[in-house]
Amino acid sequence: MAADGQLRIVEGKALSARQKKDLLNRLARIEGQLRGVQKLIALADAPEDCDAVAQQMSAARKALDRSFVQLLTAALQTQTGDAADLPEARERAAHLAAMLDRFA
Repeated sequence: MAADGQLRIVEGKALSARQKKDLLNRLARIEGQLRGVQKLIALADAPEDCDAVAQQMSAARKALDRSFVQLLTAALQTQTGDAADLPEARERAAHLAAMLDRFA
């Protein structure tokens, strides 16, 4: 982590710097949503307040699911696009497909 609290984005073969930045921005928004959910729970007073909490939890869960899809899409584009040849691209795609099957 950099001195200003920001994450330092490293260059690598998994994702491009732009893809990492986009994912980190999306996760920061989700983090804000979760802080909002925590506040709603802390302030919940009436029974209908649980509806608002559930709605916001659902929205955060869907946003996290979308970020997972964004991660896999970005990884697929970057890793298969950077492959040295077709067999390597197929191997990387198969690995990502297995990851999708395991975690989705």
